[in-house]
Amino acid sequence: MNQPSPYRRPFSERIKAVVFDLDGLMFNTEEVFEMSGRELLRRRGLELTREIHVQMMGRRAKESFTALVELTGLTESIEELIAESEEIFRELLDDTLAPMPGLFELLDRIERNRLPKGVATSSSRPYLEDILGRFDLLERFDMLLTAEDVAHGKPHPEIYLTAAARLGVAPESMLVLEDSETGTRAAVAANAFAVSVPHRHSAAHDFAGAAYVADGLHDPHLVGLIGQ
Repeated sequence: MNQPSPYRRPFSERIKAVVFDLDGLMFNTEEVFEMSGRELLRRRGLELTREIHVQMMGRRAKESFTALVELTGLTESIEELIAESEEIFRELLDDTLAPMPGLFELLDRIERNRLPKGVATSSSRPYLEDILGRFDLLERFDMLLTAEDVAHGKPHPEIYLTAAARLGVAPESMLVLEDSETGTRAAVAANAFAVSVPHRHSAAHDFAGAAYVADGLHDPHLVGLIGQ
């Protein structure tokens, strides 16, 4: 007897390309962002609430810190807050940064199946290059898109429509891996085959539009989408 498909959205074409989000999906940087956010607000006598964290996650820096100001009433400029947060983040990064479980095994499988792959992140290009460079991953991707490459940040679909065009595939045959509600909404709006891979910071997000919600990058249903 045929088993029911685990995917919420059927797809007729095989996956022809894979695009990764960066923060929280490939690396545990959401842990570092949480720590730096807590310290930034602690210095001001405030607490990083779940609402604040959810509203900031997955967005470009300016949009993320605009949400922070709106939710907290801070009077400092967005630029000042970003600069201080980045300084705290850098101080924490060396001792905290780690790849998410299953990342390198998934990359190896994608390469064995000769699928083009890219990264599409709301972070800046220098930041992306720093993070990937620490693990010798820059040369393993065919395409890199960052906040500077698009006019509209996630959840707008622009970054994933651009990714599909750069990789030369139709959006519906492009597998997008995201860890946040904001990023998932962007992938779904682009009509990509969106798979959400939540972690403890995003487990309560709304992933209603995703084709599948995976239990990590080693989830067998996710791995099965790539091929042997």
